[in-house]
Amino acid sequence: MFKKILIANRGEIALRVIRTCKEMGISTVAVYSTADKDSLHVRFADEAVCIGPPKSSESYLNIPNIIAAAEITNADAIHPGYGFLSENAKFSKICQENGIKFIGASPEMIEAMGDKSSAKETMIKAGVPVVPGSPGLLKDLADAKAVAKKIKYPVMMKATAGGGGKGMRVIWKEEEMQAAWESAKQEAGAAFGNDGMYMEKFIEEPRHIEIQIAGDGKHACHLSERDCSIQRRHQKLVEETPSPFMTPELRKKMGAAAIKAAEAVNYEGVGTVEFLVDKNRDFYFMEMNTRIQVEHTITEEVINYDLIKEQIKLAAGDKISGKNYEPTMHAIQCRINAEDPFNDFRPSPGKIENYHEPGGHGIRIDTHVYASYVIPPYYDSMVSKLITVAQTREEAITKMERALSEYIIEGVKSTIPFHQQLMKDENFRKGNFTTKFMETFKLKEI
Repeated sequence: MFKKILIANRGEIALRVIRTCKEMGISTVAVYSTADKDSLHVRFADEAVCIGPPKSSESYLNIPNIIAAAEITNADAIHPGYGFLSENAKFSKICQENGIKFIGASPEMIEAMGDKSSAKETMIKAGVPVVPGSPGLLKDLADAKAVAKKIKYPVMMKATAGGGGKGMRVIWKEEEMQAAWESAKQEAGAAFGNDGMYMEKFIEEPRHIEIQIAGDGKHACHLSERDCSIQRRHQKLVEETPSPFMTPELRKKMGAAAIKAAEAVNYEGVGTVEFLVDKNRDFYFMEMNTRIQVEHTITEEVINYDLIKEQIKLAAGDKISGKNYEPTMHAIQCRINAEDPFNDFRPSPGKIENYHEPGGHGIRIDTHVYASYVIPPYYDSMVSKLITVAQTREEAITKMERALSEYIIEGVKSTIPFHQQLMKDENFRKGNFTTKFMETFKLKEI
């Protein structure tokens, strides 16, 4: 087992890793930018090293400074948390070359899973369902019609050089194909100077469901699912487990597919396999995250399992138990951000004047803030993760409503009012939502 772990991150995830390390008898080193000198992860680590000024590129993304901090403190491992360098193949390789264990995926694995086309190829070979589509660029209109007939309507035509929705068309039947083909090519050519098109099956009413996995380099197991469909501009806002959309049969199928995906790349550590699930409960591989997730907390709560501890043990060479887990409770996580939900979720950095956390049975809060803490403008705006766990989904929602009503954050704007309204929303309460939910959800001014 490692003697000393440097945590190459900040905020609540750094503090989360420090706590598990202490329980395992492992010494910890915090790194911090000058903007984070008063953060709790700095205070609670055994040692702390300043690695640069506030800008991420000069501190938390500064590989030479982080390696130097590990060397001067004799750390034998680095935990990257999530974000920053957690899925950086170069950083993983440099750790390897310096005899420091990177608690995460190997450089080869990060590269293989980071490249979407090679990841898709690997999944196809492993027998994991992927979104059906054209094998490459469409040659002409006849080719587009042939592919659409094969993968079945509705289909999505996309510009290969696309972005911002340009050169993108949803086509519901063959009669619409010619007009869509011509207008999409024209738009793509004008916007990008490249009118190349490809096609994928259009996933109707998609849900974003991920499977938590753990692997020891040879075998893998799954630790059930998380539903992350409530998101805004691809940023998750609320996560829960089990998914209200899940059935025992679907969990078994998706769990088996996630294990196939992990074992296909000899996965070591904890990670997630992310899927899009359509209204018919057909699921398709999206991507694999080779790190701990922000929402790992809810999985821990429903299966009583410390994922950070497991991550460290696997990095130290332990084997997985081989057991697949199913949730025995229901957990919901609300991301509390320093943002103004009534002003297009604009970031609201600044000093927290007054701070009071909710408490009681089934409440967990992961945070690094306190009264008088100054939220810097340089990083992610997350203040805390508020988690409730109960016997049923209805009880978890009721508990969350109560917890949100007790949560006081003054001095900065927060997303608490948004979450309060969401918990009362009829469609959310019924589990009737997709990744498009936030496009129609109307926040009421208070």
